[in-house]
Amino acid sequence: MRNNGHVTVPAPVELDQPDTDLIVELEDPWVTVVWNDPVNLMSYVAFVFRTYFGYTEEKAEELMLIVHSEGRANVSSGRREEQERHVQAMHEYGLWASLERSSV
Repeated sequence: MRNNGHVTVPAPVELDQPDTDLIVELEDPWVTVVWNDPVNLMSYVAFVFRTYFGYTEEKAEELMLIVHSEGRANVSSGRREEQERHVQAMHEYGLWASLERSSV
């Protein structure tokens, strides 16, 4: 705001309490789900987890065994855009994968 050639700046206001009417909700995390399929070898699935996600051999084997025994495993979680990229990458590796909103 200009006043006779001078710029005026409003003074800061101190609040006794924060404005609780403004509540920020964080976006629920999303997960990349890899599904069991009749095509890919278990060793290949573990290889993909190590190669793409950078998981240790132990973590990759653990996730692969969950996919094999339970039919699916959540292999990554985070922001939706990131998980969409992971799902696309899993498809490019030939794995069955989908995106889901995390239940946690």
